[in-house]
Amino acid sequence: MKRRRLEAADIVRSCKTSFSDRYTLSSEQRKAIRDIAACSTALLGGHRFRCDRCEHQQISYNSCRNRHCPKCQGVAQARWMRERSDELLPVPYFHIVFTLPRQLGPIALQNQRTVYAILFQTVSETLQTIARDPRHLGARIGFIALLQTWGQNLMHHPHLHCLVPGGGLFQDKKQWISCSPGFLLSVRVLSRFFRRCFLRRLKQAYSAGKLTFHGKLQPLRKESEWRTLVSRLQRNEWVVYSKPPFGGPQQVLKYLARYTHRTALANSRLISYEKGRVAFTAKDYRRKGRRRTITVEDHEFLRRFLLHVLPRGFVRIRSYGYLSNRLRKKHLKLCRRLINPDSPEQAPTCTKKTEADSSESRTQLCPVCKQGRMIRGETIPPGLPEIVEERIRAP
Repeated sequence: MKRRRLEAADIVRSCKTSFSDRYTLSSEQRKAIRDIAACSTALLGGHRFRCDRCEHQQISYNSCRNRHCPKCQGVAQARWMRERSDELLPVPYFHIVFTLPRQLGPIALQNQRTVYAILFQTVSETLQTIARDPRHLGARIGFIALLQTWGQNLMHHPHLHCLVPGGGLFQDKKQWISCSPGFLLSVRVLSRFFRRCFLRRLKQAYSAGKLTFHGKLQPLRKESEWRTLVSRLQRNEWVVYSKPPFGGPQQVLKYLARYTHRTALANSRLISYEKGRVAFTAKDYRRKGRRRTITVEDHEFLRRFLLHVLPRGFVRIRSYGYLSNRLRKKHLKLCRRLINPDSPEQAPTCTKKTEADSSESRTQLCPVCKQGRMIRGETIPPGLPEIVEERIRAP
């Protein structure tokens, strides 16, 4: 019999009680623990499936659909990718990463909603302002920004991934301006502008009393200590990284799938959980991305995992410029016409699934007879595992 793969939910179920007694958790973190522990179990209920040929039966339990659960992002990711595939333009795409300095990490953790919002606002202002400058691109650009708060070792490492088409609309919206081959915007210019704009917004938030400081950060409540930190941040170089452009739309979609709806750690990276210690794999970028194994105690593993639980309702994938939600369809149609004036209007590459397609996709081949289809039948209401077991055994 094939051994079941280790999941983050197994670790959560094992140590969630002792962990909750040891640490003070936010309401979002408590909900994430509760949902992940109950995901795909009898606690959430499910459905009884029956083969239409051999009468084989099995229970499929409901998922928690929490955006921090490693098991529940596949459907949402596929839906998002289908929608984005219709929005790709026939131009090179650039991947630009904006990273917050290490000194701002603890401040961001204690003020997630405020600092992460400033990060999005600053990156948007930086990219659009520099791109509009005639000394650089001289056009209005659009891009998708995705917040990621973790590194490979699960430690806090907030940064923003931006996927930017290689060109933009001229001011009169009657001309498409393409970027130079293999080059979009100067990283050095972006870094300096990003640093100046972020610190300006951060100081405004501090003056307005929107930042809180607890524990080791309490000294920052004194304005003198705060000015010292800001002065140090102004002297440091901020990391902005631009990767080479992609080859085509299919590569863009494949790359997007690696970042959208991703959780801090995929179950596939877990190796073992024995004697209270968790082992998982991580890329070591100082050694050209080679894989290494990290082993930590289960409490430390869960602590790191929960560092990346976002505030309720916070949007971590946002669109800007001519890709903003309100005018996206209109601007994309205009962009395609300006890029290829002689090409006919292209039909969407992907269509939304119909109700019939969705119901068909939910049926699967019977694992016993290999001929029949598993048809969804009785709904199993949420309940304790032993109660559900009685329902399963009942005729």
